[in-house]
Amino acid sequence: MSLLVKNVRLVDPVQNLDGPGSLLVVEGAVAAIGTEAEHDLLAAGAEVLDGGGAVLAPGFVDLHVHFREPGQTRKESIETGSRAAVAGGFTSVCAMANTKPVNDSVAITEMMLTRAAKADLCRYFPIGTVSREMKGEELADMGTLKAAGCVAFSDDGQPIGNSALMRRALEYTRWLEVPVVAHEEDRDLAGKGYMHEGAVSASLGCLGIPAAAEEAMVARDIVLAEHTGGHLHLAHLSTKGSLRMVREAKARGLNVTCEVTPHHFALSDKELMKFDSDYKMNPPLRTEADIQAVLEALADGTVDAIATDHAPHAWDDKEVELPIAAFGVIGLETALPLTMELLVNRKVLNLAQAIALLSWKPAQAFHLDRRGLGSLQPGAPADFVLFDPGAKVQVDRAFIQSKSYNTPFKGWSLPGQVLGTWVGGKRVWG
Repeated sequence: MSLLVKNVRLVDPVQNLDGPGSLLVVEGAVAAIGTEAEHDLLAAGAEVLDGGGAVLAPGFVDLHVHFREPGQTRKESIETGSRAAVAGGFTSVCAMANTKPVNDSVAITEMMLTRAAKADLCRYFPIGTVSREMKGEELADMGTLKAAGCVAFSDDGQPIGNSALMRRALEYTRWLEVPVVAHEEDRDLAGKGYMHEGAVSASLGCLGIPAAAEEAMVARDIVLAEHTGGHLHLAHLSTKGSLRMVREAKARGLNVTCEVTPHHFALSDKELMKFDSDYKMNPPLRTEADIQAVLEALADGTVDAIATDHAPHAWDDKEVELPIAAFGVIGLETALPLTMELLVNRKVLNLAQAIALLSWKPAQAFHLDRRGLGSLQPGAPADFVLFDPGAKVQVDRAFIQSKSYNTPFKGWSLPGQVLGTWVGGKRVWG
């Protein structure tokens, strides 16, 4: 019932920790942390694990995954998605509602939670729909869904085009104290586009999605957030203009949070010159200038979370012509390695800042910190990850635990090997 993990580099941004030490776990919770924990625990005869100098950090929290259950388990299930999560160091995930049927009822929410409990891997938090059947016409029964276990509301995959409905959602969720998660896309501007509209799309003769399709909706919803006082969380932002508006909204004290994905700080629209559908996602890969804006927003605190938007697809959804291929890529296993390579090793962020964006700050954004998640404070659930920041991983089929393999990072060699993941003091990976 007790575990001492010694000889590790403890990194917990909440407690401003970054140095050698040990972690004591008793009955699933953090009992003590620091160099003094070792002597106290050894006297109690607990199991001892030597971490070999690896980094021990709070378990990561992903605000944006698609586990496809119910309805599309050929792509992913709650069990296989949860395995991919813990393999990537994620101990908590928030699952989007665009399943088949969508999560707009207590029955679906309860089914999801039952399947997650059976898998017994990571903590699973359902996100309910904003609108019934995700049709954008009338609000779902948010109060009942929250009581059943939903931690946020989103029609992700479908933008909320009806401004009055979005206003009512923000008003109602303000009372519920949960965020509305917005997929920002003006479908009239996006049209039938399938990559970023710019020089590359023009040279290829491909239909593009302009940056304005995202930015116009971001602007509208920031106005509505200011009007209502509701909590607006902006999903997978990808453009310079969107991030500038979020920075300004925060400076004015608005209740606006946002996330970015690793693929949007790793890759540009030039990758689409390969006509490979693994580079097709929504929002699309943008320009080098947009990548730089994402990096600046990560560094200056504009961004609240690195989220994966893990979107698994079967081979026949992707192995087709680019215009008709499905949007989306997987990302749970590669998030930490890409963060290490592109943010920490290139000195965009230090290690503590990167871990904060993977753990504590996303937990705060969805109020999961109230459950003790995202930190290693004494009394918190013992959710943590042990990883070697320098050890390389090879992104291949053996490395990927997801049921699907639609990653644009095939063949990449990256630093940041997860050695073990614990949830509630129980080792679930490694």
